[in-house]
Amino acid sequence: MKKKIQKINCLLIEHFGIPERPKRLPDPLDIIIGTILSQNTNDKNSYKAFLNLKKSIKHWDELLQMKPSQVEKLIKVAGLGKQKSSAIINLIKNLKEKNGKVNLSHIKKMNDGEIIEELTSHKGIGVKTASCVLLFALNRNVCPVDTHVHRILNRVGIVKTSTPEKTFYKIEKYIPENSAHSFHTNLLRLGREYCTPTNPKCYDCPIESECNYAEKNFTSKKPIKKNDFFLLDSIK
Repeated sequence: MKKKIQKINCLLIEHFGIPERPKRLPDPLDIIIGTILSQNTNDKNSYKAFLNLKKSIKHWDELLQMKPSQVEKLIKVAGLGKQKSSAIINLIKNLKEKNGKVNLSHIKKMNDGEIIEELTSHKGIGVKTASCVLLFALNRNVCPVDTHVHRILNRVGIVKTSTPEKTFYKIEKYIPENSAHSFHTNLLRLGREYCTPTNPKCYDCPIESECNYAEKNFTSKKPIKKNDFFLLDSIK
């Protein structure tokens, strides 16, 4: 599995390049809130919602002084406002009650498994969100698995799993050193531009030679639309 992941990672870098990262790692709490906002919507709308929140306060604990409806209104552009505002407020409230302050500095000394366990203990935060904190805020060699990554890794034959969470745990020990960020980000781009849920553009896919997908599409040729704005690399 590790060799195939390495091969696919090389092909993706050859095609897309090495994704840029901010010079300074973002705050873990910013990443976790950004990831909550990203659920079931696109990165641009998530980013607008994130900026709306950030511009309305000086520190995240100020959200506790707002009515849930106010928070919901600020993030409306990202959709699922009630669900997402509830998860964000619940997280901030729990951190305040447990640690006396609203930040995630206490997780930095934990190992990956401990961080996932700690973060997923909060309602509304799953393994994917926790793993995004590990990769984007703590620079751990962890590859978050969303629907795109899950779909692609099953299609190419690296895994045979039924959920993104199962895919995450299947591949976590096989990610080559220092490659998680490029692998994750380039898989996202591949899933948006080429390996789409329906009518994948296999005729132009940079990893087609490594793919075992039985329903490859070589007929309906359409131009590729670039989709290279990534929310979590834009949070600084």
